[in-house]
Amino acid sequence: MRIAALQMHAIAGDDEANIQRIAAAAADAASAGAKLLIVPELAVTGYGAGDAAFARLASPATGDVAARLSAIAQENRLAIVAGFAEREGSHVYNSALFTDGIGTNAVYRKSHLYGDYERHAFRPGVPASVMVELGGVRLGMLICYDVEFPENVRRLALAGAELVIVPTALPKGAAGTFIAGHMIQVRAFENQVFVAYINHCGADDRFSYAGLSRIAAPDGMLLAEAPAEGETLLFAEIRPEDYAVSRAENTYLVDLGRTG
Repeated sequence: MRIAALQMHAIAGDDEANIQRIAAAAADAASAGAKLLIVPELAVTGYGAGDAAFARLASPATGDVAARLSAIAQENRLAIVAGFAEREGSHVYNSALFTDGIGTNAVYRKSHLYGDYERHAFRPGVPASVMVELGGVRLGMLICYDVEFPENVRRLALAGAELVIVPTALPKGAAGTFIAGHMIQVRAFENQVFVAYINHCGADDRFSYAGLSRIAAPDGMLLAEAPAEGETLLFAEIRPEDYAVSRAENTYLVDLGRTG
């Protein structure tokens, strides 16, 4: 399965502009044969929009944002994973939506909120294994800081995920460079899964972003990577069968259950 991922310069607080950008990327991805487009954490609102804008722009899991992204997916005959602010009653969640445009929707809520900025704006989700299947590949979702806790990726791998999708808003700095440059490939290798870690680029009034989006394979190698600066549409082929040798040599999931 061919997938695409947009390292995106979102406009904070402008959901209309951001949805239009996602639509344009979906058209480009589909024309290149992709069956899935991934965009960053809170791509619909922009990560730096702030709590007032998140509250104003938050949409229910079956609301307008989901309907518009589903329509884009249907028009382009691909699935989309996009970060958005989700409203449920009085609560707002930092969420990611999967939609294939033909009736399959799934929402994952970020369980590990990062810093006071997120904790003030959002309610944490309960750690969960949100899974869907696309093109014969089992997909699991996390968001940004979630992937830095190895237990989260391991939980998805044990549940059968073959590709872990991680929309993110990684900031510039030494820690961000290390996470993108080392941790993502380790998460892929230690669980023998693909990991698509897709970031913002540029800056808004609150944050500057590291870029450095990447798609790692089960053997720890990179299938695609973006630079630190600038929008980039990445492509990768997700073929779990190509990594049978890696899984046979690195039997971490099997050996977890062995005591002697």
